[in-house]
Amino acid sequence: MKKRIFLTSNEIQNLLGIPSTVFPKYSTQILNLANQNAQATRPKVVGQMSELIKEFSGKTLQEWEDWYLKKHPEAIPMASQKILDMVENLKDVINKIDMSLIEKWVYDLIIVKTFVGLKFQEAILKKVASILNLDYCLATPEEEAKGIDGYIGKTPISIKPSSYTNKAALRENISVSIIYYEKVKNGIKIDFSELF
Repeated sequence: MKKRIFLTSNEIQNLLGIPSTVFPKYSTQILNLANQNAQATRPKVVGQMSELIKEFSGKTLQEWEDWYLKKHPEAIPMASQKILDMVENLKDVINKIDMSLIEKWVYDLIIVKTFVGLKFQEAILKKVASILNLDYCLATPEEEAKGIDGYIGKTPISIKPSSYTNKAALRENISVSIIYYEKVKNGIKIDFSELF
C-alpha cells in the first residue's frame, strides 16, 4: 500500500465535484502574464483570499461563490478589465516582435545580464567608493579565500546579500566590514552602514 501520494489540481477539483474548465492552448500563460503585469488579482482588487477563506463558513463551491460575490461584487469585473487592458497592450507589442528584436533580447539576456549579474560586486564597490570619495580595488584570489571581496580605500570589504544577516548559524567568521545588498526588480539596494 502506498504511503505517499500526489494529487494534481485537476484531481482535487474532480474529487470536490467541480467541473474542469478547458482553456485554449497558451491562453493561460498569456493571461497569467497579463495578470502579473496588471496586478489584477492583488488583495486591493479582489480581497485577501487567505483571510476570506477563513471567514467563509460554508461547504460548497456554490456557497463560496454566493458569499464571495456578496462581499466583493465588483472584484471579478474589475480584475477582468485590468487583465483585458493588459492583454490589449500585449497584442499591440506582439506585432512589434520580430527576429531583430528577439536577437537583441537574447543578446541582452545572455551577454549583458549574465555579465552584470556576475560582476555586480565590482559595481557596488565602485559606487560606494565614489560616494566616500575613495579608491577601490577587487580582492586577489587569496584574499577572496579569507572572505574579502575588495577594498574601499584601505578597508577590506565583504559583500553579502541582506538575507545573510538572518543566517547567523551559517556565518563564517568574517572580520571585515560587510556591505549588504538586496536584489530588487530594477537593481540592487545597498547598505554600507557598517563602514561608519
